Amino acid sequence: MNHGAPLWEFMGLTFNLANVLMITVASAIVFMIALVSTRRLALAPTGMQNFFEWTMDFVKGIIKSNMDWKTGGRFHILGLTIIMYIFVSNMLGLPFSVIIDGNLWWKSPTADPTITMTLAVMVVALSHYYGIRLKGFGEYGKDFFKPMSFLFPLKLIEEFANTLTLGLRLYGNIYAGEILLALLAGMATNGTIGGFLGAIAPMLAWQGFSIFVGSIQAFIFCMLTMVYMAHKVSHDH
Repeated sequence: MNHGAPLWEFMGLTFNLANVLMITVASAIVFMIALVSTRRLALAPTGMQNFFEWTMDFVKGIIKSNMDWKTGGRFHILGLTIIMYIFVSNMLGLPFSVIIDGNLWWKSPTADPTITMTLAVMVVALSHYYGIRLKGFGEYGKDFFKPMSFLFPLKLIEEFANTLTLGLRLYGNIYAGEILLALLAGMATNGTIGGFLGAIAPMLAWQGFSIFVGSIQAFIFCMLTMVYMAHKVSHDH
């Protein structure tokens, strides 16, 4: 657990190379899943195509539970990308972590608050963009003063709170899971819990629970994305 991050400075900016690596890996895996699933499309889907179509239907159900499909259909690919990317990102750090020269290189990218908050800001910014695009700036601006104008400051606080909770919820759950796995591995190495064999059962149990938590967090992030979109683009909100 006593490790640092591989940092690189360029033109006055500091980059975490581990984050860059893991973002790239997660993106590549999602791209490969999409490529393999759609390479040979068939009327009777099997294998990866069946899984991909199930995921698309699942995301479609999330969208339709928050807004009508005529409006929400444009967000189908966004929701599909978010749920797949976050799920893959949540899983990357579970099997193992890689530390080289005291720097952590391999981890779940969503175990870093910078990445989760960036995702949250992106979602909230997109919700504002589509709200203005579909409703017009005038009508969209009036929503901040409904039902009463004195609630405007609370609406602004709500936007900030939504961004903060969306990012920190994801980060906290994934980071906590990886910390506990690191603790169990360290206790096994030190012989605190009966050596490596004694640690296998609790590590496997926690990894199974972490897979469940990672899946739920991907669903929650996708669901809240569509909730925020619905609040901004629907005329009845």
